[in-house]
Amino acid sequence: MRERGRTRRLMGLGARTGGAMLKTRLGGQADWRALGEALFEGLSELKGPAMKLAQVMSQWDDLLPPDLAEELARLQRQAEPMPWPRIRETLVLQYGDIDHYFSDIEERPFASASMGQVHRATTHEGDTVVLKVQYPGLAEVLESDLIQVRRIMRLGRWFKVPQARLDALFEELAVSLREELDYPAEAAALARYRKRYQDNPHLVIPEPLLELSGKHVLAMRFVGGTPLRDLATADDATRQGIAQTLADWLTEELFSYGELHADPHAGNFAADDQGRLVIYDLGAVISVPEARLTAMMQLLDATLKYDPMAMDEALLQMGGRQGQGAPLSLYREAAECVAPLFAPGEQDFSDVRVHRRLRELTPKVWAAMDRLQPPADTLLLSRALNGHYWNLVRLGARLDMHKRTAPLLTRARAA
Repeated sequence: MRERGRTRRLMGLGARTGGAMLKTRLGGQADWRALGEALFEGLSELKGPAMKLAQVMSQWDDLLPPDLAEELARLQRQAEPMPWPRIRETLVLQYGDIDHYFSDIEERPFASASMGQVHRATTHEGDTVVLKVQYPGLAEVLESDLIQVRRIMRLGRWFKVPQARLDALFEELAVSLREELDYPAEAAALARYRKRYQDNPHLVIPEPLLELSGKHVLAMRFVGGTPLRDLATADDATRQGIAQTLADWLTEELFSYGELHADPHAGNFAADDQGRLVIYDLGAVISVPEARLTAMMQLLDATLKYDPMAMDEALLQMGGRQGQGAPLSLYREAAECVAPLFAPGEQDFSDVRVHRRLRELTPKVWAAMDRLQPPADTLLLSRALNGHYWNLVRLGARLDMHKRTAPLLTRARAA
């Protein structure tokens, strides 16, 4: 009965979203604020794949109507936690006698996400740990939820996104969600990253506690910090230090290890009291083949040279674009938006002129989406990079991207 109720609510939210989009497509004015409020309320309670999709969409705040983007962004910071009695069900399922393992567990979570929430606990030895608790029953309803998410995503065809691209995006989303429920795999990722970066003085990765972890709960040693989304009021030195570390870490991840943290939710990162970057969540890590990185850098190289023909060819080689491709003028405008971020010297990621140009370009990109198509196997990668970019924007980062990318471009040209 509970599963059928979820399905009905998801179908209702999907229908309401489709109605707003159709009204806009027919020349009317949709109440995006009201839709956003309804989605926030419904998805905050339901959790799961649809909430995750909405969180992904909220990171594209240069694409969505501002009122809708603002409401969906609340899902990343204000989503209502699941009541303690339901969470306790999962803890009992994992541990049996909870009191045997912990002297205290805080009933109010200090983090709540789409697939689980985090509670602070104290062991009988006096150690403070955090418990990432999977929402009860979510694994059982995941597949039926995904069916409804696929139906909602079909609305993307109204934006001229071919069905094959939507199917590819859905498959990437489905795989990532299934992996997020694999807590033993995340514990292994935490251990791998701790070993990889054990000598990096600027990074902190919590220690997984395998003896307290299992299929439904991931236990980690507590690491305090100020969430990235709350660093807007921090001093400039702290923000710039975190931004530098984040950019360096992402570059090293991609080009030294062929991996990328694919859940750039701002709540997954923090700054500790020593100004180090804390990476809390490694439930979504994707591999990025060397050939894909080379192709991406070749596209960037063409972009920085303001060469629209080379940009079109690079996109074609990556498996994107259809027919005659997009108008060359669109490529030129894209280059004019992107290239300034890679000019020699420090570039200010909080420069509103850059965001204004990107916002003005977005409708033109979507108007040409039937010809200008992103490669199907890079959609999750692109979404992750986009999210990390906006984290740098939130930090007001000032970075020398020219210096950082110059050797990578040289390597791509030689490939």
